[in-house]
Amino acid sequence: MQNYTWAEQFKKIYDAAVLRYNNGTQTAKDIFSKEEVEFLASIGCSAQELFDFVEDFCRGDEPIYSDVLLVTEVRREYFLNVQHGKPSGKVIDSDKLPAKSAELGGISWLPRIIEKAQAKLHGEMPPELMYGCGGDRPFLRGVNIHLADFLRFVWQVDGDQQKVLGYVNEHRGKK
Repeated sequence: MQNYTWAEQFKKIYDAAVLRYNNGTQTAKDIFSKEEVEFLASIGCSAQELFDFVEDFCRGDEPIYSDVLLVTEVRREYFLNVQHGKPSGKVIDSDKLPAKSAELGGISWLPRIIEKAQAKLHGEMPPELMYGCGGDRPFLRGVNIHLADFLRFVWQVDGDQQKVLGYVNEHRGKK
């Protein structure tokens, strides 16, 4: 039944977390019940990842829920169909990510967000890092690509930086 109703359950957990956050529960370890954490894990989402989306929304009105759902759907699909519901057991070292100023094809931030997207797909984000953060969202808006579409494309090309560069260049300037 979970495959059919997962999005409804996810929405309930998200809404409850927004309410709890606004009522003062503002840490990832305290905002979700044990059952909620177990459900999130079953779809490839960590409590920290959902907490980060909730916190950013509560503090700055973005990302909106539909964006969170779409990103989570891509991760869930990867988790269930590629990882067969089994976490990788790895966490990337955020200190080894490309600098925010690193460029690919003259585009700052692109090397960093590619690696973050791969870590998000694989479920290997460290707690201090977020795919879809306050740097990622403006970058992707600026190149006219949705967070979930970028994530799905990185999956499609297995992180091939040149193909991602082509994708970004194809979408830049389109409105």
